[in-house]
Amino acid sequence: MPANRPQRSELAVATGVRLRTLREHRGLSLGALAAEAGLGKGTLSELETGRRNPTLETLFAVTTALRVPLSAALPPGETRGPDAPPLVIGDAIEAVLVDRFDDVVATTELYRVAMPAGRSQRSAPHAPGVTEHWIVYAGVVELGPDEAQVRLGPGESTSFAGDVPHRYRAHEGADVAATLVVRYRA
Repeated sequence: MPANRPQRSELAVATGVRLRTLREHRGLSLGALAAEAGLGKGTLSELETGRRNPTLETLFAVTTALRVPLSAALPPGETRGPDAPPLVIGDAIEAVLVDRFDDVVATTELYRVAMPAGRSQRSAPHAPGVTEHWIVYAGVVELGPDEAQVRLGPGESTSFAGDVPHRYRAHEGADVAATLVVRYRA
């Protein structure tokens, strides 16, 4: 493979197939979805063909525009091996999808989250009605909507509306380990 072409990972290819399927199911053109997600058409094309590894921020932008939970874009764990559920990586957050629950009221996703000490990440609003619920096991993190940040340490938890701009910042000194529950209204 030429040095200037990115290597296609199995996860990127499987995620791309899922994104294209979701887009086509909604009857959207590549350009229409790219515009709604705030991405370039070329970027979305590279994601769908698996030539670009998706970031957490990009996946949230696309799935929010498609009005589906983030996990809808993630391939089953078998894609990365039987003991490796889908992993999504952002500027500060590494999240492993542990489980997804669907009922008539909502879709609920359960993630195991790690954040290296000193890292931060902004998040655009998710779909209307999305809530995030956090439980911290190690480290100290500030998170939540821009105007209502809370500081959590081990054993502490919080919930906030995920349909507004929000951010996460792991304090210096210790990596953060947490559980994230994301709830999408049906």
